[in-house]
Amino acid sequence: MSPIRTAWTRLIRFVAAETGQVHIGEPVDPKLDVGLAIHQRKPVKAYEIVGSALDPKAEVTQNVLTVKELLAPLSREEVGLVRCLGLNYADHAAEAKLAKPAYPVLFYKPVTSLIGPEAPVTIPKHVQPVEKHLPDYEVELTVVIGKPAKNVSEADALDYVLAYTAGNDISFRYHQMAVSQWNFSKGFDNTTPIGPCLVAAHAVPDPQRVPLKTVVNGQTLQDGTTADQIFNIRQTIAFLSQGTTLLPGSIIMTGTPKGVGFVKKPPLYLKDGDDMNVWIGNGIGTLFNPVIEERGNEKAKL
Repeated sequence: MSPIRTAWTRLIRFVAAETGQVHIGEPVDPKLDVGLAIHQRKPVKAYEIVGSALDPKAEVTQNVLTVKELLAPLSREEVGLVRCLGLNYADHAAEAKLAKPAYPVLFYKPVTSLIGPEAPVTIPKHVQPVEKHLPDYEVELTVVIGKPAKNVSEADALDYVLAYTAGNDISFRYHQMAVSQWNFSKGFDNTTPIGPCLVAAHAVPDPQRVPLKTVVNGQTLQDGTTADQIFNIRQTIAFLSQGTTLLPGSIIMTGTPKGVGFVKKPPLYLKDGDDMNVWIGNGIGTLFNPVIEERGNEKAKL
C-alpha cells in the first residue's frame, strides 16, 4: 500500500473575504502559524484548493483568497466519527496514579462536540458549577484517516494517514470519574476544538517526534512530546482497524501528556473567561479557544 500524497502541504478551511463563501486553501506563507495570525488579527492569504480536503487529487490553484473567518479544517459531515484514546502517555498515567493500560483505551465523541479555531468552548449549565465538575484541557495530536483502513498492519498503518491536526479533548472530570465509560463526560456540544490546519502526512516524517503544549491564561500547563505515547500512531491505527473499517475523514485523538488540571493540588479547572490555546509543532500551529459558561435560569443539580 502506497502512502497518501497530496498536492498541498498544509490545508485550511475558511470563509473568504472576497466571496463570503467557504473554501479550502493552502496558506501562501508556508511558515505562518495560521491560528496565531488569526488570533492576532493579522491578514492571512491562501491559494484556493479545488476539490475536497479528503481527495488526494485536489489541486492547489494560483487564485489567492483572504481569510475572513478560519473554520475547523474538516466539517462535521466530513469527519463522521471521532475516536479517542485515553491514558496514552506514560507521564499522564503516572500523574493520575493509574496503571499503564495493556490495550488502547478507546472512547468516542459525537461530531456535535467539534468546533474550530476561535470558537468558544461552551461549558453547559448541566455541568456547572465548574468547581464541582472540573472542566479540563487536553492537547492531543489528531490523526485524519485518508482511505478505508481495515485489518491494517503496524508496518503499513501510516500509509492510511491523510494528515495531522491539533485537538483539545475538553473533559468534565466529575462525570468521567463517576462511571467506567467516558463518552458522556467528553462529548458535550461545542467542547472539542480541532485545527487550525491540516498538515499532510508526507510533511510529518515521524509522528512520534512532535512537540505539543497547552497554555491557559498565559501559563504553560502541558509541555510534552508524542515520543511519550504508550501506543504510538502505527500501533493505534493497527489496533483500531481490527475487524473495523476506519473511513476517510475519521479522526483519532491520540491522548494527552502530563499537566492536566484535575490532578493538581488544588485542582485547576476551566472557567468562564479563560483564554486557552493548544500548540502542536511540525507546522500545525496554535489553536485558540475562549471558555464560556452557558447561562440559564437554573443549573442542573447532578
